[in-house]
Amino acid sequence: MKKQMSILSIALTSLLAATVMAGCGTGNQSGAGQTPAQPQAGQQQPSGEKKTLTMATSADYKPYEYHDLTSGKDEIVGFDVDIAKYIGKELGYEVQVNDMNFDGLVPALQTNRADFVMAGMTPTPERQKNVDFSEIYYDAKNTIVSKKESNLTKPDQLAGKKVAVQLGSIQESAAKEMAKTATGLQITSLNKTGEIIEEVKTGRVDAAILEDTVAKGFVESNPGLQYTTIESEEKNGSAIAFPKGSTHVTEFNQVIKKMQENGEMDKLIKKWFGQ
Repeated sequence: MKKQMSILSIALTSLLAATVMAGCGTGNQSGAGQTPAQPQAGQQQPSGEKKTLTMATSADYKPYEYHDLTSGKDEIVGFDVDIAKYIGKELGYEVQVNDMNFDGLVPALQTNRADFVMAGMTPTPERQKNVDFSEIYYDAKNTIVSKKESNLTKPDQLAGKKVAVQLGSIQESAAKEMAKTATGLQITSLNKTGEIIEEVKTGRVDAAILEDTVAKGFVESNPGLQYTTIESEEKNGSAIAFPKGSTHVTEFNQVIKKMQENGEMDKLIKKWFGQ
């Protein structure tokens, strides 16, 4: 009986000791299998790791940014991506590209889900209320995209017609301005440019308004379509957007200026636009 109680006492003592040791050993450690939290956009990486910036874009805007599957994997490539990576390399940053809908880009900056946006974005007065912009790095013009037999080549011919534009884009604003004088112009706003082109091809809309370099690419791959430049005194240049007060604006501007002076920007324009 005493032997049994002695064994029981030893067992209880061992169990108590193990419990105390376990409690002391886990106070400030992550549980097994847990992954350390990753820095959010705008936060510095731990010491010793390369700094990373998150670029938000809408990767349906060829040749600015689009999904390329030719290598066997899905990669986001394009004019903006090349510029971003060049700037990142010059400033010692690794650039991570995140794809989302165009109308979600500015909110992504405002909620700290991105450090900057490149998406062929024009720095309109309305956008400048919510985000800061770099200097313009490329100028472009708006165009009317339609079927060749439609004879829709001028804004005043869009009266009474259905016109597709990208949601939240400068072209959407342009269409709303046209609607003030082109009576009966109906605007259809969609998220993706590919969807816009399909609407034109199937006849669900009569025309679309797209940037000239983007329109050129779609028309080349769709022989039944045409595009005509809309003459305007206003510039629709592209700039990089940042959260209000971002410290990156100045250093990005310095690299953009360098690219324009050393021929790197012209090299990329020729690569992606053939100009």
